[in-house]
Amino acid sequence: MTDEQTTPAAEQPAPADEPKPTCCCVGGSCGGDEDTAPEPDFKPFIEFDDFLKVDLRVGTIVEAALHPNADKLLVLQVDLGCETRQILAGIKAWYAPEDLVGKQVTVCCNLKPRKMRGLESAGMIVAASGDDREDVVVLCPDRPMPAGASCS
Repeated sequence: MTDEQTTPAAEQPAPADEPKPTCCCVGGSCGGDEDTAPEPDFKPFIEFDDFLKVDLRVGTIVEAALHPNADKLLVLQVDLGCETRQILAGIKAWYAPEDLVGKQVTVCCNLKPRKMRGLESAGMIVAASGDDREDVVVLCPDRPMPAGASCS
């Protein structure tokens, strides 16, 4: 018997030709070098109870228009099942109003309403973007859901 056959697998050294991780993220997906990769800029941890305070729901956009007094805002009417709310979203550079009608989106429903350029916004459309904000996408369910369905 050779040493390889008698040595348990856990004690055997890793093959020398196996690549070592070269980035700072799980799974090596960022492609960066762990010596030069930027530190993640995650926000501080929160308690689970704090997360539960955020009311995320599926909404269906029923109307969309340009904001009359703003270059970057769209005025959306969003059906949340039990009511329709006006929500202003800074997504004009990425979406035409007519392309949003009928689209389902993720909405933060319990933000305190506020005026933006003279119109009230009663929620926030959840979106993703890169650090440079070159591209912004609204987060949508991957199949139809009832308006007002809870997200977690």
